[in-house]
Amino acid sequence: MNPSVRVFLPLILIVIALCFMTACGPVVKNSALADSSSFPGGEMPSYPLPEYRIQPGDQLDIKFFYNPELNELLIPVRPDGRISLQLVGELTAAGLTPTELSRTLEEKYAVELKKPQIAVILRSFAGQMVFVDGEVNRAGLVNLVGAMTILQSISQGGGFKDTARPYEVVVIRRGSDHKPIIQTVNLEKAIDGTDMAQDIFLRPFDIVYVPKSPIANVNLWVYQYITSVIPFSIGAGYTTPSGLFLGGTTRTGR
Repeated sequence: MNPSVRVFLPLILIVIALCFMTACGPVVKNSALADSSSFPGGEMPSYPLPEYRIQPGDQLDIKFFYNPELNELLIPVRPDGRISLQLVGELTAAGLTPTELSRTLEEKYAVELKKPQIAVILRSFAGQMVFVDGEVNRAGLVNLVGAMTILQSISQGGGFKDTARPYEVVVIRRGSDHKPIIQTVNLEKAIDGTDMAQDIFLRPFDIVYVPKSPIANVNLWVYQYITSVIPFSIGAGYTTPSGLFLGGTTRTGR
């Protein structure tokens, strides 16, 4: 046997044994994902995603292929979900996909034009955002672009302050009944790599709160936080445990 091979043979055998043990080892289930039924949508979104639906605050370009004089640029979708256009006046855009709105416009303009062919182009997205608050360096709204996790949103907010408690971060999500769904996550486990599933994926209008002090009663804290701290409504609104619906109007001040 070659002398150099004889020297490194024990090391090679150890490496092969470790690789075999790793491949045959048990699969560890991730506890945060196992609990996803109580906090829906926290897992990695599947692709392709459903076609985007227009929301209030979005800006649209309307392009006419054969009548460029009617082109409209940066049309805002009003809070009531409607837009105003030449010849056809006002119509509802919110809730429609760009393709659906294009077809609606072609039907409307068919009365005025011989051969309307119209494209709707989304220029800016106002509704895709989350709210990051608490012990972060820049609290406020964070644009939700693609799949974003809690840690990524906090990074957009300037990162943790020295006084933050990353092992007790609260995520508030609006449920189907307009009541808040609450999840507490331990981001220290995600940071040190022991449980990456704690760093769940966010949905539009989620609220991420990084506390400074321990939260003894999460439900009571959420009620006090939503009714007393948040200076404005997020998305379609939330209903507090007392039945107070937050949404539709702007609240100012703290």
